[in-house]
Amino acid sequence: MPASDVIKEIKPEGSLATTTKIVLIVEYDGTLYHGFQLQSGLKTIQSQMETAIEELTGEKIRVMTASRTDAGVHAKGQVVSFRTGSGHSLETFVKGLNYYLPDDIAVKAAHRVDFSFNVRGNAVSREYNYSILNSPVRSPLRERFYHHVIGHLDNKAMNIAAQALIGEHDFASFVNNNEAEAKNTVKRILKSEVRRDGDLVIFNVIANSFLMHQVRNTVGCLIRVGRSKMSVDEFCSILEEKKPCLAWPTAPASGLCLMQVNYKTPLGLNTFEDGIS
Repeated sequence: MPASDVIKEIKPEGSLATTTKIVLIVEYDGTLYHGFQLQSGLKTIQSQMETAIEELTGEKIRVMTASRTDAGVHAKGQVVSFRTGSGHSLETFVKGLNYYLPDDIAVKAAHRVDFSFNVRGNAVSREYNYSILNSPVRSPLRERFYHHVIGHLDNKAMNIAAQALIGEHDFASFVNNNEAEAKNTVKRILKSEVRRDGDLVIFNVIANSFLMHQVRNTVGCLIRVGRSKMSVDEFCSILEEKKPCLAWPTAPASGLCLMQVNYKTPLGLNTFEDGIS
């Protein structure tokens, strides 16, 4: 699909109601939620989004997301889409949905897109950060968004190990048996690095897509490397083994954040597509 066709505004014809496809950029603190996807009887990001849309438009609408984050995982740039017959402006969608959404979920921007645009299928990559607070004492103000690790972490060794993930690999060792049996475990890692910023150690990874708990299992191993409980060679051998459950422990969800979803044509994070800001 040509990049110019990925995102284009659909104009209603006269005063007739026209069904359009809306894409939202959403930020949330996932601490109190059982992940993004709907689950019967449980509080999820999707259930909150769909309730807010119904309050604003009067329509019962199912939304689609670019990345199904797990329980407790956060997002800075989640991408969500839905079809609607509402004639609301994009500004009204942003302001109206934020009025109905709880304080830990916010719509950052809205776009009208062609019906052929698929937030999941058209995504070329997803970017996640995993943040570790490497400090002798905890930080109450940051504990919801970081994994606290006491004792020095060798971030340079962790980065060497992380670099080994770049490229196309079979990540069966970084998931459980059920995930390995149900999914294609070959993924393409575009960027993988560990950096230190004061008392924060951040693992940044970009891939075409991810398997369930892949990033958190990777971080669990990287922390072992940082603590000198695993060598870089041992880390690489886990990748090469391609056997489920070899990578452990699974790092807590609190440190993981979906930073953004990338497309051939950027959706833009700070402006409305119809020029209203």
